[in-house]
Amino acid sequence: MIDEQPPFAQAKRQIPPTSIVSEDELESIHQASLRVLAETGMDFLHPEALKLLAEAGAEVDGERVRFDPEMITEYLAHAPSEFTLHGRLPERNVQVGGDWLFYSSVASAPNYVGLDGERRTGDRAGFQDFLKLGQMLTSVQHFGGYPVEPIDIHPSIRHLEAAYDVHTMTDRSFHIYSLGKQRNLDGIEMVRIARGIDYETLEREPSLTSIINASSPLRYDTVMLQGILEMSARNQVIVITPFTLAGAMAPITIAGAVVQQNAEALAGLTFTQVVRKGAPVMYGGFTSNVDMRSGSPAFGTPEYAKACLLGGQLARRYGIPYRSSNVSASNAVDAQAGYESVWALWGAVMGGANFLMHGAGWMEGGLHASLEKMVIDADLLHMVTKFLEPLDLSEDALAVDAIAQVGPAGHFFGEAHTQARFTSEFYSPIVSDWRNWETWTDGGQPDAKQRANQAARAILDGYVKPPIDDAIEEELRAFVDRRVAEGGVETDY
Repeated sequence: MIDEQPPFAQAKRQIPPTSIVSEDELESIHQASLRVLAETGMDFLHPEALKLLAEAGAEVDGERVRFDPEMITEYLAHAPSEFTLHGRLPERNVQVGGDWLFYSSVASAPNYVGLDGERRTGDRAGFQDFLKLGQMLTSVQHFGGYPVEPIDIHPSIRHLEAAYDVHTMTDRSFHIYSLGKQRNLDGIEMVRIARGIDYETLEREPSLTSIINASSPLRYDTVMLQGILEMSARNQVIVITPFTLAGAMAPITIAGAVVQQNAEALAGLTFTQVVRKGAPVMYGGFTSNVDMRSGSPAFGTPEYAKACLLGGQLARRYGIPYRSSNVSASNAVDAQAGYESVWALWGAVMGGANFLMHGAGWMEGGLHASLEKMVIDADLLHMVTKFLEPLDLSEDALAVDAIAQVGPAGHFFGEAHTQARFTSEFYSPIVSDWRNWETWTDGGQPDAKQRANQAARAILDGYVKPPIDDAIEEELRAFVDRRVAEGGVETDY
């Protein structure tokens, strides 16, 4: 089952992304965003950030910062349009930007549902199961944070023990949470050790991501800004992602919510370049609507897809790589979870996403992660990769001779053209869609959830720890032990 997966390989877009609005309509969104930043401005809750922005030419009034449009244009021009994100092993590097697309695991869920069907508060055992499964799934190409939060590790040292698990149990690139300066510094040091490189090489080779969420509406808080200060200064990847829910933290119209998203994104993107010109950064879009009956976030909706398309169009306008997400509000691995994820994927992929956050395993609006959903999503992601491949229009693919030579049986199953190609031409899903009529019981055939459960169990049983130098693993453990003995970090942020 594991060997039947396609190899670890990035998707590369061979079809153009969709533009949902005309160029002049897009310009109206851009100009409205600039007006918000020039007239209303944003709060930056960090003294050093305020100092740097004032020196760069922004108007600072207390914690409120207003930006001249020319300043934003000038600084955005320094943001790279493409760069490499380095994995622990070179074969796990991914390209960011251009026509490239890579996928991450679910991240930051407080709860998870195990293969026994029990819903649990996040713990280290569950966290490690998600790492093992993600390591073995070739469509999981990045760990965008903790797939589930290991609550049983004290928050003062959680970032140390969790990063140790990621760096030793997987070979993918990793995300650190910007929750205070020392957590950033510890995460940066651990990835340097894990890759076995010096500080100069780490600055040349971005190896970490950190997602910076605006506290919508129109505010960046202290720990988020500290994350930019530490990460951008060291040439590590910042993903600026406003979380604007139409009708709650943003105007009820999708156009208005995206104007706010764009204003918040432009302010954050500009600040990364104020910290260090040329620092790698991504434009993140996470605008959706709320369920007006409950006030909870709604995902995988038409509004979400429209916002994804608009966000991608804006990111392309600025020449900055684009982050989107695979999301669902369903609390069960059912048809709703499937169609919401497909709808979200359609908006993200056709919106031109370069980085798909929460690519595999996200459930219940982010409130829990699912091992079964992770396997099902891995299938979806392989399908996305296959969909983005170029169409073969060679003479052999046009099959004129094969059509002419079809045998008397009137089908192509046994023909030479079919036999030469069928094993590699089409993707075979992990969650096999077999139908063996002889195995029907009173309960019917196993459904996708049950088959995903069986697949996840088999993949976890076959987990193989990726190679890591003994000396590097020992150095990582010694660093963690030393920092734990020092007390880790303060937990009041």
